[in-house]
Amino acid sequence: MATTTLPKSKNGNIHIRISADAKEIIEKAVVVSGQSLTDFATRSLLSSANALLEREYTTTLSNRDRDRLLSLLDNDIEPNDGLREAAEIHKKLITK
Repeated sequence: MATTTLPKSKNGNIHIRISADAKEIIEKAVVVSGQSLTDFATRSLLSSANALLEREYTTTLSNRDRDRLLSLLDNDIEPNDGLREAAEIHKKLITK
């Protein structure tokens, strides 16, 4: 059976099904915004996606924890035996 490979387009498509009520509200917002439906949907989805990813990948420290972390980073303390051993184990595992 022969297969056909289609060229990759520069643009992607997202197809969704929404309720009639949701569609009506979105269409009103599109008109008010003065954007095309594609631009409105793209900007809205990207805004939501970026906000979600920022919440997921951002760690917020308390003032105490921030000060402790910065203090540890500023110290020029030599690694202890446990840290040296962990580094050796890591090196052996990674270079395999």
